[in-house]
Amino acid sequence: MTVTDQAIEKIKEMIVSGALPPGARLPNEADLADQLGLSRNSLREAVRALTAMRILVPRQGDGTYVSGLEPHLLLEAMAFAADVSHGRTARQLLQVRRLLEPQATALAAGLLTDEHLRTLRAALDRSAAAAGIEEFIELDIDFHRTIADAVGNPVLSTLLGILSTHTQRLRIVRGTHTTAREQAHREHEAIWLALVNRDAVLAASASTVHVAAVEDWLAAGTGSLDLGTVF
Repeated sequence: MTVTDQAIEKIKEMIVSGALPPGARLPNEADLADQLGLSRNSLREAVRALTAMRILVPRQGDGTYVSGLEPHLLLEAMAFAADVSHGRTARQLLQVRRLLEPQATALAAGLLTDEHLRTLRAALDRSAAAAGIEEFIELDIDFHRTIADAVGNPVLSTLLGILSTHTQRLRIVRGTHTTAREQAHREHEAIWLALVNRDAVLAASASTVHVAAVEDWLAAGTGSLDLGTVF
């Protein structure tokens, strides 16, 4: 473990123990370095790393504070790791999405408002008429985001958002194939119909089919692309 890693662990221990609760201001650099037995350079590196992880928040002219430690904000640190993954790791991320998204869709079936349903319908209609791939993908993301957000769990929404964004480049590749776009639209229509009918079981099944189609497409290495270049 490097000196910086040790510094990170010491600050995290203070947070976990309650010595630095959410919202607390860190002591000044010299005092904290002395308290933890660290050099000021090591402490600065640790603070930078914890800031990147959303654990600490710098405030211009007012010092550094412990964040609110909301799980959905801390999860955003996963976004970069998800975005650069490929091959086996990419497939594993899709497997996680396949485990979570159908259950989220089932929960949403009983929670979606009429406004949510109108938003989903509009996204479907616009995606059917979308001229470009980018517009189609953006509407695809909006469709899934609306469903996840309806559950009312920001941790779930953030995690699914990360997993969904990770497959965006794959969607672009799929989007260049007319048949793939048509298949995705049919799968979205099936999900929407189940949600309109408040059928949680059917909604979960339709969502499973949709996510599995992306996973199967990736596993098959469609076209001349390999797993690394897709992601």
